[in-house]
Amino acid sequence: MKLISWNVNGIRAVHNKNLFVPFIEEYKPDILCLQETKAQQAQSEVDLPDYEEYWNSAVKKGYSGTAIFVRTKINKEITKHKPLAVLLGLPEDIAKKYKLDGDEYGDPNAEGRVLAAEFEKYYVVTVYTPNSKEDLSRLSLRHTQWDPAFLEYMKRLEEKKPVMFCGDLNVAHQEIDLANPKANVGKHGFTAEEREGIDKVVAAGFVDTFRHLHPTTEKAYSWWSHFANSRARNVGWRIDYWFASKSLTKHLKNAEVLPAVMGSDHCPVLLEVDI
Repeated sequence: MKLISWNVNGIRAVHNKNLFVPFIEEYKPDILCLQETKAQQAQSEVDLPDYEEYWNSAVKKGYSGTAIFVRTKINKEITKHKPLAVLLGLPEDIAKKYKLDGDEYGDPNAEGRVLAAEFEKYYVVTVYTPNSKEDLSRLSLRHTQWDPAFLEYMKRLEEKKPVMFCGDLNVAHQEIDLANPKANVGKHGFTAEEREGIDKVVAAGFVDTFRHLHPTTEKAYSWWSHFANSRARNVGWRIDYWFASKSLTKHLKNAEVLPAVMGSDHCPVLLEVDI
């Protein structure tokens, strides 16, 4: 089974560049998880007859948002991939526990940032983690509220069945995950607090699938700044991930970053599993 996560930075923009459908046709993911859709489902003109679409759009129009596309047909034959249930956002009790009712930017749980699909043997979750902002004005919310709330949700789901979660986590975990680590220490995306959030995900038993399969691979980046021709020079960051429950480790077959796929400032990240 092939799973792909992609921060499209506006699904309508990628589609209008005629890059989205060709990407689907080439890679044929069984499950496609998107972040930063920046649209309501009714606004998307993407037509994928072999897929069923599930969306969690932000209340604020043209902002944030996640979606999961599930391949339910192959050569007109029905697959077994249809979700048993689809869950939008963080659970109300967890959001209340961590007081996720908003900061100066708004309520992150109303920004369409989390979408979970339950399948027979596992959960698949896509997440668009709040950016701590260049001036770190949202770092406190992220570090003390969002990260622990999201991890608690993943652990809750895992009590029922294994979890694979993915998305733009807006942090490079280790120095190997960005081109210029020394120059970026303490800056948004590479603060101690943000990295600690990933440390806690790993400590809770979730596996960074790419690093599990490619522990020493360098220059594997999934996001590049628009400045100074960064993408062409591959001066980037790996901030897009697939994490999996430790019990799924033996099922991991392949993990890749797909920098050749254009259309966004992020590239897709791929995971292949045998479940």
